[in-house]
Amino acid sequence: MNKEREMANLNHSMIGKQTSTKKRLSARKKEGLTFYLLISPWILGFLFFILGPMIASLYISFTDWDLLTSAKWIGLENYLTAFTDDKLFWQALKVTMIYSIFSVPLGLVVSLGVALLLNQAVAGMRLFRTIYYLPAVVSGVSVMVLWMYIFNPQIGLLNTVLGYFGIQGPGWIFDPKWALPSMIIMSLWSVGGGIIIWLAGLNGIPDDLYEAADLDGANRWRKFLHITVPMLTPTIFFNLITGIIGALQTFGQAYVMTKGGPLNSTLFFNYYLFRKAFEEFDMGYASALAWLLFILIFIFTLLVFRSSAVWVYYEGERK
Repeated sequence: MNKEREMANLNHSMIGKQTSTKKRLSARKKEGLTFYLLISPWILGFLFFILGPMIASLYISFTDWDLLTSAKWIGLENYLTAFTDDKLFWQALKVTMIYSIFSVPLGLVVSLGVALLLNQAVAGMRLFRTIYYLPAVVSGVSVMVLWMYIFNPQIGLLNTVLGYFGIQGPGWIFDPKWALPSMIIMSLWSVGGGIIIWLAGLNGIPDDLYEAADLDGANRWRKFLHITVPMLTPTIFFNLITGIIGALQTFGQAYVMTKGGPLNSTLFFNYYLFRKAFEEFDMGYASALAWLLFILIFIFTLLVFRSSAVWVYYEGERK
């Protein structure tokens, strides 16, 4: 009888464990189903609006297609044309690279400098932070129209101010020599977003590091070089990556302000791609240009990621 009771209890406990296991599995299935149901809009959007068009553009880049007739497969001809027969391709690449080389470091330095000033314990600093950030949220087209007025050589704000000091201002965006530098100057308008990120990085630096440096007699410059900069390297890394990606995809300034001129001095790569696609309807060649731009961005991003192991410091890691 005792053995029969023990067997019955054992069977009962096993049945209970199986039931609880089934309930846990059922709960996990429900959680999994809920998870995939909630992210399904993003998955569908990614498949239909990002991955799908990317695959389609890759195929189109190997064709000759004008949107009106059937696409004709031509293999690598579009890519060979870009590298061998298209002088504007190299001009667009040159303009984009010069703009990126100057605008990205300039934006990093200026935004960091302003962030250091806005990180001081001064009354009313929140108001100043808001003022510096506001330009970053203003609509792009309205900003470009504003800068067209600022750069106007006759009635523009810049030349008017320079005139008060007896200086004859240049033609800015209407002068081939000054058009691209004007775009680089204009890029400083959007440093507000970077300032917010710098401030977050500055606030994450432990105060005891500065206190220890004060005890050692370090001045402000040494504290900046040996504490602030090393501790900000993850923020520098992030701002550098986003800056490079944004600069290489510059489009609106050329489209709204200069149409790539004068004399193709502001023919950014993205704008040249747009012209080929929607003005000349050479979709095959435009798709090839888009993939070349993607490869260019990927290479620069990969180089920065690979180099980060040398110069990016994360608190708590051991080397």
